[in-house]
Amino acid sequence: MSLPRSTILAEPAWRPSSKAKLLWALENAIGVLVLCAGLVVWAVLDDQHRAWQALAGLAVLVLAVLGVVVVPLWRFAVHRWEVTDEAVYTRVGWLDQESRVAPISRVQTVDTERGPLERILGLATVTVTTASSAGAVKIGALDLPVAEQTVTRLAGIAAQHRGDAT
Repeated sequence: MSLPRSTILAEPAWRPSSKAKLLWALENAIGVLVLCAGLVVWAVLDDQHRAWQALAGLAVLVLAVLGVVVVPLWRFAVHRWEVTDEAVYTRVGWLDQESRVAPISRVQTVDTERGPLERILGLATVTVTTASSAGAVKIGALDLPVAEQTVTRLAGIAAQHRGDAT
C-alpha cells in the first residue's frame, strides 16, 4: 500500500544550503586541529614513544579525511527539511538518522540562530520550539534569506492555527 504525498510519513523535500558541506567540514576540521595540537605537544614532550605517536598521527589523518570530506557529503545527502501548512518535517544525521514531524498546531516559538561559522558563510539555523517532550526541531545550515523567509512563513501559518499548543 502506498501512502499519498501529504501524509506525515513523506520525505522532506528541501536540502540545506550547498554551503552546509563547507560548514560541516570546517566544524570537523576544528576538531582535527585540536587533535593535531595534542599530537604535537605529545611529540615535543615525549620522545620515547615515536611509534605510538606515528600510529596516533595516522589515526588522526584517517579521522581528518572522514570528518572533513566524507561526513559532510554524507550529511548533505541525508539532511532534508520542509514546511507545509500542517507541519514542519526534518530528517538529520549521518550515522544515526532522525526524522521529526512537528504539527503546526504545536508550534510555540520560531527562532533563528547564527554561530560564528554560520555568520561567516551567510547561514542560519531555524529552531522551532513545540509543545513536545521531544524538544525543538532544528533546521540547520540554511542560507540566511531562506531562514528568514522560513521564520516569516512559519509565523504566518502558526498565526492561522491559533491553538493553545498543549
